Amino acid sequence: MSLRLRLALTYTTLIGVVLLLFGSLIFTIVDRVLLDQIDSRLNQAAVQIIERVRVSPANQFDVRQLAAYQPTENLIFQVWDMQRRLQFSRPAGLLQPLNESGVRIGQQFFSSQTLNNVRLRVLSIPLRTSRGPVGYLQVGLSLALVDITRNTLATVLIVLTLTLMVVVMLTTWALTGEALSQLGMVTNLATQITQADDLSRRIPVTNNTAQDEVGRLILAFNQTLERLEKLFDSQRRFLADVSHELRTPLTVIKGEVGLMRLTNQLDAESLGNIEKEVDRLTRLVGDLLLLAQAESGRLPLDFQTVELDTVLLEVLQQMRTLASGKVELNLLDIDQALVQGDRDRLKQVLLNLIANAVNYTPPGGEVCLSLRQQDGQAQLVVEDSGPGIPVEDLPHIFDRFYRADPSRKRSENSGFGLGLSIAQWIVQRHGGRIEVESQPGQGARFTVWLPVSKQ
Repeated sequence: MSLRLRLALTYTTLIGVVLLLFGSLIFTIVDRVLLDQIDSRLNQAAVQIIERVRVSPANQFDVRQLAAYQPTENLIFQVWDMQRRLQFSRPAGLLQPLNESGVRIGQQFFSSQTLNNVRLRVLSIPLRTSRGPVGYLQVGLSLALVDITRNTLATVLIVLTLTLMVVVMLTTWALTGEALSQLGMVTNLATQITQADDLSRRIPVTNNTAQDEVGRLILAFNQTLERLEKLFDSQRRFLADVSHELRTPLTVIKGEVGLMRLTNQLDAESLGNIEKEVDRLTRLVGDLLLLAQAESGRLPLDFQTVELDTVLLEVLQQMRTLASGKVELNLLDIDQALVQGDRDRLKQVLLNLIANAVNYTPPGGEVCLSLRQQDGQAQLVVEDSGPGIPVEDLPHIFDRFYRADPSRKRSENSGFGLGLSIAQWIVQRHGGRIEVESQPGQGARFTVWLPVSKQ
């Protein structure tokens, strides 16, 4: 059974139950009101009849005044003595009691009876004088009008309930069909995407459905498709870049091994080249494993109080060895800054940023470092005088395997474009952010912001 049919049947059943309960309540109230009106008229008629009943000292009934009594409506009544002998009846041919129990129980009560296929409302009243009980009075009125009214009301309520249920069924079917048609589009598009492997398609959203639940579902689905498309594109680029990075060292290793096989001797230069390429492969695999652990949440961080200025001085000493006089490293400002973080990972961020600056700065250039506290945050700046980064490449600077302008060529000691991705992840996990500013020909400026520890 489809969702559309289930919704229509559910709403129709619910409305039917509500109307049934409401109709039953109305029917009961109307029936009670009509019976109360009949009972009130019977009471009034009984009072008038009792006023005309005469009983002798010998408990003999005088019915002459009753014979002269002309009721204003089609009233039936009987007078019985204590021996259950009929003393008076209107109409005269009615010889059996209107209610057999009424001449035995000896108390006043109302009842509904069927006499000669006619439904009656009967009031039974015991007759008493100062000498004691003398007989019984039974007064009855036909319930034909009440029955007609009840049947008519029941028919109207049933027809109205069925009509409204049909209307609700059709209305719900139409409304749910319009709403669920969008879900049908989602289903069809998802099926087509699965079959065609095309994540670029989107579900159109009209102005009428943009604000309802289905519209929000479609927007969320489109956003999911957009994210999936970006992820798959990123995955494809990632695989292509990894393949490219692996191909170069593997080609070198294969060539050197082939050369040694041809010459049938171990060549120190060839072994050195193989060792360099193996080191490059080791670094690449290590960076990839680090990123994979970071994204899966399995990379633990040992948070403790870290003296960021001390870490900066350690990294500066190491980088001066790497620069080896080719690039001048200058420490402009350094303030004491305590942060909560993983000391090794924060040191890795500094190593990546400064190593990139050194590698991309031409000989005779300058790399400037500074550490300051500003508005409760530690500001670490790494600025180089290299060729800079084109404006169009800045949004992608933290992408994996990023390579911008060819003038920023890697040296053999440089990384694979994974360092900035790793650095960004580490900084974000420490509650900070990393920014980059650059103009072509004017160098690049990387700024790391980290919250200062309150200890």
